[in-house]
Amino acid sequence: MSKPRYLFVTGRLAEPSLRRTLGELAGPCGFEAEVAVMPITVAALLTTEWIARRLVVPDGVERVILPGFVRGELADIERLTPAPVARGPKDLRDLPEFFGKKSGPPQGYGTYDIEILAEINHAPQLSLDQILGIARRHRANNADVIDLGCDPGGTWASVGDAVRALKADGHRVSVDTFNPVEVVAALAAGAELVLSVNGSNAAAACDWQQCYPGVEVVAMPDTPDDLASLDRTVALLTKHGVKHRLDAILEPIGFGFAASLGRYLEVRRRYPDAAMMMGVGNLTELTDVDSAGVNVVLAGFCQEAGIRSVLTTEVINWARSAVREFDIARRLVYHSVTNRVLPKKVERGLVMLRDPKVHELGDAALAELAAKIADRNYRIFAERGEVHVMNGTVHLHAADPFDLLAKLTAADPKLDASHAFYLGYEMAKAVTALTLGKNYVQDQALSWGFLTRPEVIHRGGDAVH
Repeated sequence: MSKPRYLFVTGRLAEPSLRRTLGELAGPCGFEAEVAVMPITVAALLTTEWIARRLVVPDGVERVILPGFVRGELADIERLTPAPVARGPKDLRDLPEFFGKKSGPPQGYGTYDIEILAEINHAPQLSLDQILGIARRHRANNADVIDLGCDPGGTWASVGDAVRALKADGHRVSVDTFNPVEVVAALAAGAELVLSVNGSNAAAACDWQQCYPGVEVVAMPDTPDDLASLDRTVALLTKHGVKHRLDAILEPIGFGFAASLGRYLEVRRRYPDAAMMMGVGNLTELTDVDSAGVNVVLAGFCQEAGIRSVLTTEVINWARSAVREFDIARRLVYHSVTNRVLPKKVERGLVMLRDPKVHELGDAALAELAAKIADRNYRIFAERGEVHVMNGTVHLHAADPFDLLAKLTAADPKLDASHAFYLGYEMAKAVTALTLGKNYVQDQALSWGFLTRPEVIHRGGDAVH
């Protein structure tokens, strides 16, 4: 049985790399590949109208695939052939993914069962507009409950107003305080959860239940290592019918972190059917490390231990996206644990500092590209510790972009300020990619996972030399 024939359109510069990629891809993917090389160096400068005036589609071709950067209407090409026409990926190295040989979320991915409580710290010090603004940001990042963090040592007279405003804005609300006056005011305004209850206020929690049926509280030990006190609090709450979830108190590294993880497992052993919560801020906020990885590890622990709610914060700058990080993490670990698969090659949103895989052309391919370029437009590559700049007359490379620019201005004395700025900007991105182990593609944003900011291509007109 013959295989379908696919026609790939490209420019002269990318032809060798495209043919190598298709040579490895066509057989496993079950198609025969043909390549139409347009009389232009850079395929990214192609338009469908320009291609249509020059492309001849052979008989029997069942699909035409254009470079992803091609601008214009596909109808310009569709008039040439009965075969369907599509844009491929912007980087030909992504063709395996284009043909289904990809890592990434499987169909149906995204389910979770861990609830996120996003705390607004020092809420009494904020205006109502500020509280609403933070709450809306947390909701946009998929927080489930807004937690009002009260300040110890005083009474927040406006806590009820804050709860009512949040409820009116569509938020679920919890309150984090040991002050009974603040608790009662928050419950009267519609708060659904109280953080936290231990031996010091467990009796008061039983009174809250009488006035506000259905209220839920978070029970914790009087001191982190005193699980006997937690048992007493749980017994009292259970006797009076107070709904509760359990928090064994996560402690910072150096202050009992490992033991606290063990306590969560012990609490789960003692109370196999109880709802449990973990406050993750003692790790994300109190450790000199970007918070995303910490959130994934803690989410995995919670998923396996049956801890179905977390309290998180965004106070310190390295944890400023903690809510969104945990939202992505809870989906990843749910998929991993429920399907008994590794949490790998599934979710790219949290791979932010480095890329999963760095693509390199190699010295021979770079030299081949440089030899084929005939115009004055500069192309930039970043590989093995150096930035490469090439056009029809030069191929320069150096580890330091300042050295490279000095070589470039010596080779091209007519290099003007706008072109120099463009090249400097691209070389700065290239050095960042080299430093962190990321992929660099000219005129494309570096990938920072879910934090990636789309980049406008500035190569039109005279934006490229």
